[in-house]
Amino acid sequence: MQNNSRQYIQSVSIIGILFFIFGFVTWLNGPLITFVKLAFDLDTDSKAFWVTTAFYMAYFFLAVPSSWILEKTGMKKGMALGLLVMAVGTFIFGHFATQRNYSISLLGLFIIGSGLSVLQTACNPYISIIGPIESAAQRISVMGICNKTAGILSPIVLGAFVLKDVSSLEDKVKHAADFAAREQVLNEFASSIYWPYMIMAVILVALAFWITRSPLPEIKASEVNAEPVGKTQRNKTSILQFPYLLLGAFCIFVYVGVEVMAGDAIGTYGKGFNISSDQTKYFTSFTLVAMLAGYVIGLGAIPKLISQQTALKISAWLGIIFTAAALVSHGYWSVGFVAALGLANALMWPAIWPLAIEGLGRFTERGSALLIMGIAGGAIIPKIFATLKDQYDFQWVFFVIMLPCYLYILYFSIKGHRVGKA
Repeated sequence: MQNNSRQYIQSVSIIGILFFIFGFVTWLNGPLITFVKLAFDLDTDSKAFWVTTAFYMAYFFLAVPSSWILEKTGMKKGMALGLLVMAVGTFIFGHFATQRNYSISLLGLFIIGSGLSVLQTACNPYISIIGPIESAAQRISVMGICNKTAGILSPIVLGAFVLKDVSSLEDKVKHAADFAAREQVLNEFASSIYWPYMIMAVILVALAFWITRSPLPEIKASEVNAEPVGKTQRNKTSILQFPYLLLGAFCIFVYVGVEVMAGDAIGTYGKGFNISSDQTKYFTSFTLVAMLAGYVIGLGAIPKLISQQTALKISAWLGIIFTAAALVSHGYWSVGFVAALGLANALMWPAIWPLAIEGLGRFTERGSALLIMGIAGGAIIPKIFATLKDQYDFQWVFFVIMLPCYLYILYFSIKGHRVGKA
């Protein structure tokens, strides 16, 4: 893409704002698990983890329709549409969570995830191809800094306005004199979510209108990413003919699974050591601080010092090491190693994405949609953990789930991203 430097900086800045929005909304899920378990009086962690399931499964169902929408609307209008859909979901969640209607609240989270699916299907390939594909990981690292800065803030904001003194509230519910008193306490607690989500809905609508009037240029992904990889694409008729893309989609699946485990499930993991909710509600922020550090490293190192492939390989090894360390340690040390997985995970998305879409040409939009579908790993992998931890030792469950994921990411970094490329 031919850009003057001013337009390039403007475009990257606008997409950075959108990645900030991704992060703020997405990383609310960790403390929301604590919120819904108490507000909806759920008796198991597995039921509370429907939060992540409803949110991330939206990517699986909406990714391909999102690519069709973007082919019709273009990326810029598609981004605005995604923000509007998110606003609708935010309104529904805030309204029905206040009424303690869990089913409709989960629908609201699914709608938020649907809007994010449209937004991410547009923004990720956009930032990858707005400049040279070889330095895409560096640009995505900038986006990651925006995303994780917001992710650090969102649990703190929710903790301050909604989950304040949550441990004492749990005790109050447990020792309520009768059913009516218990319900009154829970109703008051649930109502605290209303205004934060209404304010978010208004901000999302305002951002949607701002995007339509912004100087963000329209990009035709199939034209910008048309450089073939070794062999010509003339005989290609389907994205299924790009093996490295399919392997990359599964890599995104397991990566998002381990990212959500380290970010959203860390509070539940900490409670396994009987750490209080007043402390665990902030644990997601610790993971995201580690991720932020990883993105800063990536920003300086890629591609000057190491390639995208090498960064992914190092990240996978760190994931394996920290997962093993979490197993053999205890208490705050073990939680600390889970938080350190944020550092291991930071450069995975920036590296996997460009390696998986490189040279797709006219298949770029649909290939991107396939990768977005992989985000459903955030719905399935943590739910498996939440279900099994009620039956087996939670540290071993964590280890048995996480280790194969990191081993597959290591495979993709060494060989998988080359399969089908001449």
